[in-house]
Amino acid sequence: MKAYKNDWVRIYGVVLTPEERAPQVPEDTKNVPLEMWNKGFLIDDEAEIGDIVEVETYIGRKIKGKLIEINPYYDHDYGKCVTETLYIGRQLRNILKGGECNE
Repeated sequence: MKAYKNDWVRIYGVVLTPEERAPQVPEDTKNVPLEMWNKGFLIDDEAEIGDIVEVETYIGRKIKGKLIEINPYYDHDYGKCVTETLYIGRQLRNILKGGECNE
């Protein structure tokens, strides 16, 4: 799949390799690279997934990275419904409605 100039894309890059990490960071952090994922408008005329590209972020910064997604979107959620929590708001309103007589 190709991306073209001004397409909204997501890029990836390594900011610091494990060897470049600060010595005071925790050991498990020190053993992995500091990675960056960012989104922006493609500056290059065209590119394919995996190409190194330059983008302009929404606030105007220009950064380079590996093209990993075209037209990215949020696909996370907050998980399945927990039925026990559905009635908390109603119960609380009933408790608070009585004011001092419910204390």
